[in-house]
Amino acid sequence: MTLYMWWSATRLGEKLPFARDRLVEIFLWAVALKFEPESGYCRRILTRVAILITVIDDIYDVYGTLDELELFEDALKRWDITDLDRLPHYMKICFIATFNVVNEIAFDVLKEHGVLIIKYLKKMWTDICKCYMVEAKWYYGGYTPTLQEYMDNGWISITAPLNLVHLYCLMTNPITEEAMECLVEYPSIIRQSGILVRLVDDLGTSSYELKRGDNPKSIQCYMRESGVSENDARRHIKSLISETWKQMNEDRFAKSPFCQAFIETAINSVRMSMMIYQHGDGFGADQVQYTKDQILSLFFNPIPLPEHENQDH
Repeated sequence: MTLYMWWSATRLGEKLPFARDRLVEIFLWAVALKFEPESGYCRRILTRVAILITVIDDIYDVYGTLDELELFEDALKRWDITDLDRLPHYMKICFIATFNVVNEIAFDVLKEHGVLIIKYLKKMWTDICKCYMVEAKWYYGGYTPTLQEYMDNGWISITAPLNLVHLYCLMTNPITEEAMECLVEYPSIIRQSGILVRLVDDLGTSSYELKRGDNPKSIQCYMRESGVSENDARRHIKSLISETWKQMNEDRFAKSPFCQAFIETAINSVRMSMMIYQHGDGFGADQVQYTKDQILSLFFNPIPLPEHENQDH
């Protein structure tokens, strides 16, 4: 089934019209992380995972009430589709779509590698929704956290760790229980990736997301905490990005239980975020021309040949 057919069949775009419909943009992310011709399966499944967590992010950010969000988080913890009666209809559709995709990944890994990973994947989804819940409570309570509080939560809620753990399961052979135990405790390469993607995202999206009604981001947290201007806060965030890159480069060459291909994929996730957000919000805002141009250039427009090559043929 193609990605478009799968997305249409879920009816999430229809039933949850408040959520961002970013199938092609998310596929662009997947291509950046796993671009090899033989990695089509990884790209397809990663796109499904990423669009589902985008929808859930929007449920927590812009639509669900606190009571509904607590019910959804509880449903994720139980991971049981037979006990969804208390959820509103739109959440039932989202939960079952997520449940099906995650269990499909676990089933494929069990068939190919003989390792049952569902408890690890479930932990990742539970962890990220806990972080979304913290942010929702901040928003409804009108609370602006310190930068440290914000980052302790935000490097997980940015979704990079969740995506990378799923991608590890799709690209690694063999998969071991030991490696999975390590991954879900967020080793440094995962943590630094999450920190970098969060900070880069905030630099590009904070103004748009505040207009949309979202929580203060790292820039606003630092402004309030330190009493500095927005420009000074942006300079501080850029210095944090520089320092975190240094740590990630150390991790890149340090001894690791993970293969080099996975480490490069984690680094690629940061590179892609820098490309998407270099001119502002290239993912969340509607009709961002820069991202559209990148998509058209990569996926749709033919590569022009020099005139003399055309004449040769």
